[in-house]
Amino acid sequence: MHPVIWMFAALLVTFLITRLVTHSIRSRPDSRLFRNVMVGGVHVHHQVFGILIMFASGLTLIATTSDGAALDIVAACFGVGSGLTFDEFALWLHLRDVYWSTEGRKSVDAIFCVIVVTGIMMGGINLISGRPGSAGWWFSMAELAFNLGCCVICLLKGKTVTGVIGLVTVVGIVGAIRLAKPDSYWARRWYAKRPTQLARAQRRFGAHYHARWDRVRDMIAGAPHG
Repeated sequence: MHPVIWMFAALLVTFLITRLVTHSIRSRPDSRLFRNVMVGGVHVHHQVFGILIMFASGLTLIATTSDGAALDIVAACFGVGSGLTFDEFALWLHLRDVYWSTEGRKSVDAIFCVIVVTGIMMGGINLISGRPGSAGWWFSMAELAFNLGCCVICLLKGKTVTGVIGLVTVVGIVGAIRLAKPDSYWARRWYAKRPTQLARAQRRFGAHYHARWDRVRDMIAGAPHG
């Protein structure tokens, strides 16, 4: 379990440091201490370095089958690469630079999912248990299938974070039962002829809901432009 702990720590520290550095570059663009990496007039985003670090870490792990301290180092490198890459999740989702726009808040949601899932894995959770073919194994397979179904429903309801972390927690069940977001596929499909449920969803996920979560995201990662 030590490699997972090292990965978790490296991922979390990398994300926090990256946000501090990017916030410094944003507030003081003329600073000589921190500045954007430019190659041939092209802004090289830090997700590029993250992808390269993840590739190198994974290749090293596969090629050498490291263990002990070597495995801890590779796991930490993978965590660094993950932190750099998922901090720019919104960029490779939208295929444009939305880092400091409102769409950029998706990066905070993505890194939150990664941190939560990795943190839960530190506890040694096993999604499938028991000897293959045994009653316990079939039960765990059925439980996993049920959780996956709940996660899919959460995603269809527009609850991306809940859908991701629901695979390893019970929040997926709660998210699948509760109302869908009014702009989600689920709402368009099932609430179109149910104005009462649509109105409840609009009240539940209205401006106050988004403002509350945006304040949390901005407190962690900095507010977008405008």
